[in-house]
Amino acid sequence: MRVTVEVVGEDTHEFDVDDETYADLLGRIDLSPHEVSVMVDGTPVPEDQPVAADHVRVLRLIKGG
Repeated sequence: MRVTVEVVGEDTHEFDVDDETYADLLGRIDLSPHEVSVMVDGTPVPEDQPVAADHVRVLRLIKGG
């Protein structure tokens, strides 16, 4: 399955995924589950859940400055 990962206010990435979790997707874009919230259709999803959506939004909870 092809998945679009949108990091809100930053970049958009596309990946081919088979049996991966949302945490695996975060690892591909060098983000930690501790610093973001993963959203599917406006609802947060657990990072250890298998990817089941073709569009994922990632919201940063902490941003350095």
